[in-house]
This record gives sequence, C-alpha cells and structure tokens, in this order.
Amino acid sequence: MKILFTFYVPSGGMETLNRIRTTALQNAGVSCQLLYLQKGAGLANPAPCPIHVTNRDASIRRLLRREKFNLIVVTSDSELLRRLRRLGYRGPIVFEGQGFGDPPTAARALNLAAPAVKSEANALLYPPTAHLIELFQQIYPKKRHFSFANPFDAEQFGYTPLAPLDAPVAAWIGRLEPNKNWRGFLEIGSRLAARYPTLRLYMFLDTNLSLPGETKQFYERVKQLGLTPRLSLIPNVPHAYMAHYLSQIGDSGGLLISTSRLEGFGFAVLEAMSCRCPVLTSDSDGVRSFVIHDVTGKFYPQDHYDSAVAQASELFDNPAKREAIRTQARDHVASRFSPADYARNFIAMATELGAR
Repeated sequence: MKILFTFYVPSGGMETLNRIRTTALQNAGVSCQLLYLQKGAGLANPAPCPIHVTNRDASIRRLLRREKFNLIVVTSDSELLRRLRRLGYRGPIVFEGQGFGDPPTAARALNLAAPAVKSEANALLYPPTAHLIELFQQIYPKKRHFSFANPFDAEQFGYTPLAPLDAPVAAWIGRLEPNKNWRGFLEIGSRLAARYPTLRLYMFLDTNLSLPGETKQFYERVKQLGLTPRLSLIPNVPHAYMAHYLSQIGDSGGLLISTSRLEGFGFAVLEAMSCRCPVLTSDSDGVRSFVIHDVTGKFYPQDHYDSAVAQASELFDNPAKREAIRTQARDHVASRFSPADYARNFIAMATELGAR
C-alpha cells in the first residue's frame, strides 16, 4: 500500500503529525510520501519518507503518474481535491480536518469546502475533537466518516535531564496570528512578572507563518508592557531540540502556557507534557483529549487572565502539586497516543476504502 499525505506547508502541528504517522505506517509496512505546496521551517527536521515540495501542476502530475498512490490524504485544502482529480488521480481521496481555528471560522471553512469535498472526496478523517465531530457530521452527513486519535511517540520525544536554568521560565509556542492568541500570553506573562521578579518569558515562533500586521502589533505590545528585558524570542527551532528546551523549562520551575482560541489537537501541549513541563492551557477543545485539570495539567477559561495567573501561581508555589501534575502528565501521554494504534486504525480505514 502506498499513501500520499498533502498539506500547504511543513510547519507546526501538521508537520509533527505527518512525521509521526508516516513513521508509524512505514513501521507497519505501508509506503508513505509527503507533498507540501511550499517550503516551511519543518523541512529542517529529519524526514522518515520522501518529501516533495511543489505547487506546479506538471510536477504534481508527474508524481501521481510515477508513484501510483493507492490513497491520498488531503488535509484542509479543499481546492487540492479538485486539482488532484483534474491532474488524473482516480483513486480514493480522504479529506482530513485538523485545526481550522475557532468554531465560526471552522464552520465557514468547511462550508466553503463542501462542494469540492462532496464531489471529490471518498471519505472524511478528523480527530475525536468535539467541535470537529459536530461540524463534519452536520455539514457532510452523507459522507463516510472516520475519527481516531492522532499519534504521539513519547519514546522519541520526551524528558531529558539537562543543566538547570538560572530562573523559572513561562513559555509559549506558536505563530503570531489571532487564533494562537499571543496577546493573551503577553498579558498573563506581564501579570506573572509582577509576582515573580526573576521570571523569564520564552516565545518559540514560526516566523515563516507569522502575519506581518500581527508582528508589528506584537512588538508594540511588548514595549507597552515593559517585557523586553525578560522576553526571549526563539525562532524556527528544529523539532528535536524542542524536547531539550521543554525539559529545561519544566525543571526550572516554569511551565508552558497555551493561549489558543481553539485547537483541533494541540501537539505543543502534548509535547510539553511528555517532557515533564507543566502546562496551563485555555479551554480550547482539542486539548481536552489529554489535559485533565489538576491531574495532567491546568485549564483556565478563555480570556479570564486572573484565573490563568492564579492557576500558574499554584504551579509555581506548590512544589508537591507541580511534581504530581508533571509526572502524571508524562505517564498519561505515554499510555494514550500509541503510533501503533494509529497505524492499525489508518490501515483499517484505507482497506475499507479499497486501498491495497
């Protein structure tokens, strides 16, 4: 069986997901390849399978004719569905939903995609996230639906003891755009800095995908809040090094703060948990599949920054609670998101759709 996974750009959670699942599928005997339409920071990460980067019809047509894929997974890009058919692909295509932003944005995107999805896709795939389940079933009631958890390899990405940092760190991972809600992190960070004078703020940014207008507003807000001396911006970190950073942040007495409006899954939060870095996250739907409040992490209500500061302060001030949460989080991740389980679910789906 030969599978092609497609997405716009190798970056963020989708690049992580594609790398993990192609490794899992190839370990199960399935041949995989990746197609991205443009370059991205994730190309710096070691690839488990062939990667193609092109947005040219002629190149994509040659790829399809040469490789004769048994099934193609198109993530989010409904226009590519029509394009693949126009370029001659006649095999089964799965339209996959990951992310899409907050529910109104996701609903608009899926309704706009509906004509192409209904005419060209053979089935739908999405993680068991409440808002995605509701939207897909509402908009595409007659399509074949598949929903199973994304994989995560805790053996390959986990805690590494390193030299300690000299101050606690509150970290954030994302890109400068509204759904990731960088404004929320700066607000929480500013309030925490008033309580903890030695606190450092780290922001891990994908600069290739940050929006220019947002970038200008970001620097203005940092200056207004007086955060420049304590803020470190760390761009485009290769994925393998993030485990080192997250392990050090966890050991510093710090935490990862996720302020997203909505997450279809939330790989950055899952990765922090695997590295024994405590997580404080907005209640952004997708992370509910692995964050259990006061057991494997902490939640705060969207935009309730006083609550966020109170939850973070408990992690700073209660070492026993903090240690219990980060230990339970690591164990939970290791037991819940098996790449082998994902491969079995995916192969069963592909077989049902006629891929051999």
